[in-house]
Amino acid sequence: MANAASGMAVHDDCKLKFLELKAKRTYRFIVFKIEEKQKQVVVEKVGEPTQSYEDFTASLPADECRYAVYDFDFVTAENCQKSRIFFIAWSPDTSRVRSKMIYASSKDRFKRELDGIQVELQATDPTEMGLDVIRSRAS
Repeated sequence: MANAASGMAVHDDCKLKFLELKAKRTYRFIVFKIEEKQKQVVVEKVGEPTQSYEDFTASLPADECRYAVYDFDFVTAENCQKSRIFFIAWSPDTSRVRSKMIYASSKDRFKRELDGIQVELQATDPTEMGLDVIRSRAS
């Protein structure tokens, strides 16, 4: 099973949408899912630049794994406007064991396809990726 999982393809759209988020800031976030039958990672949802962090967390299913990228804007103590691109591996405790294994074994390969990730976060419940956690990891 691990071999099949680690051989997960990445749909071109994943890379294209990520480049648009990174270079043009077209999106606030992107949620990716693994299509087990096609053995590939695909874009499930994109968030408009005006959408909030709450909109992003609400777009993650409560009992299914996902990968996500979030473009976090913040102001430093020196009053500088900055942004960090987060990669979030969402693996809720309530998701299927097989699903958790597939997402875990495919994560590094998928992340390598997205050049420009600045912070990585692993979350099994919403408190592990709360806005306070994001803020503290961004600086």
